[in-house]
Amino acid sequence: MHSSNPFKNLKADFPASIVVFFVALPLCLGIALASGAPLFSGIIAGIVGGIVVGIISGSQIGVSGPAAGLAAIVFIAIGSLGFKDFLVAVVIAGVIQILFGVLKAGIIGYFFPSSVIKGMLTGIGIIIILKEIPYFFGYIPVKGEGTFAAIASTFPKISLGNTMIAVIGLGILLLWQNFLMKKAKIFQLIQGPLVAVVVGIIFYVILGDSEAFAIADKNLVNVPVPETMSSFFGQFQFPNWGAITNPEVLITGFTIALVASLETLLCVEATDKLDPLKRVTPTNRELIAQGVGNMFSGLIGGLPITQVIVRSSANIQSGGRTKMSAIIHGFFLIVSVILIPTILNKIPLSVLAAILLLVGYKLAKPSTFKSMWNAGWMQFVPFIVTIAGIVFIDLLWGIGLGLAVGIVVILYKSFQNSHFLHIEDKSNGKHKIKMTLAEEVTFFNKGAILKELDSLPRDTFLEIDVRKTHFLDNDIIEILEDFSEKARNRNIDIKLISQRGVVENPPSFIEFFQLEKSA
Repeated sequence: MHSSNPFKNLKADFPASIVVFFVALPLCLGIALASGAPLFSGIIAGIVGGIVVGIISGSQIGVSGPAAGLAAIVFIAIGSLGFKDFLVAVVIAGVIQILFGVLKAGIIGYFFPSSVIKGMLTGIGIIIILKEIPYFFGYIPVKGEGTFAAIASTFPKISLGNTMIAVIGLGILLLWQNFLMKKAKIFQLIQGPLVAVVVGIIFYVILGDSEAFAIADKNLVNVPVPETMSSFFGQFQFPNWGAITNPEVLITGFTIALVASLETLLCVEATDKLDPLKRVTPTNRELIAQGVGNMFSGLIGGLPITQVIVRSSANIQSGGRTKMSAIIHGFFLIVSVILIPTILNKIPLSVLAAILLLVGYKLAKPSTFKSMWNAGWMQFVPFIVTIAGIVFIDLLWGIGLGLAVGIVVILYKSFQNSHFLHIEDKSNGKHKIKMTLAEEVTFFNKGAILKELDSLPRDTFLEIDVRKTHFLDNDIIEILEDFSEKARNRNIDIKLISQRGVVENPPSFIEFFQLEKSA
């Protein structure tokens, strides 16, 4: 197990923190780009996620930072509210997450069907891919331009230089992921995104000013270059507290809190499975840590934060042992924006788009669609409805629609599974039908049971077996009571089998089940 001394594992944590930094830097910039936010806000979120969340969190190997899964919400919110009003929503989200943690809502993820959660992640992946297509080909969407309109505007204005370096970057990422990382340890330490970014900078420095492969300044990363420490601190933006009463700000804050909490809890589950020491992260403490991180990030101009699977798995693969690797990577991010902003400003946005296309693809893999299809329509329909809602309306609508469809499916199955009918051949001139009731039979099942009873032919022998039934709703007992009247008129004999024994043509079902309860 890990020691209480945070520096004991520094030999393992320090190299891991360098790898995590190299993975985090392009992702911080890329997610800010996908969110329509100032690129510096992505770095701030990475710093806060590393240092603040890292210190408070109970996770030893999880790494937090700006989340690709929130990019869709953030993009819409910034477009609608403006950046400074949006920061208020980030702070509110942090407060709500702290409340979630205090109220022990770490089990919140269990209340969402897996089909809806998978649909949410897949829908987010598709949105990231759609939003990055214009940047990949060198087109910068106009403010207020919709996702599909921006894609339509891209193709007449493809930039050769931007597209070429994006394709090269994507090639490097695929080569790294599919071949080189399996070949040697060095390719796990030096990660593909970093190599793609370095190649992008070299391409821009050598060919960026040439006529054929020109890359305009607007197609480059633009983080502020501080002349002094005071100008560095002057880059931070602060919330506009006047917007705190705006209902849209409050709704955005709640949406961020809910989705960030879900994404974090899913990531915690995944990273705990990957942890070679099999430690278990306390989920309520994690929600509090994320909440403090989001409050802090929003207060100084950063994007919302979650625990992130890409960084966390890079940390584990690189031999990270304790939370020190996450904390140190946060300090590396601070150093990078102070010492090398001019180098960062030579990164083409199309390279970041290539990195994000792969992030989006991993969230929305075709294999996910296939596995959900194979799981049957009850899993596939809520999954597809969630995706469609997210892509064509927005994230909260998508989750809401998916949940609604999921509940309808549950009700339908409950309607179907209330009882089991077994029809035997005629005996003594009567049809013999056996109806076995489920363990729980509620008012949802009224329609199904009523339909079966009403469709019984005359001259039937009906056996009702309630031995496995632990809960029988009063509505169902009343249906049976009413049916016993009709049964006499249709020459239907009823045999009731319960734990207490067998009763032929009970005079009153209500009295029988009252006695059953009191027994």
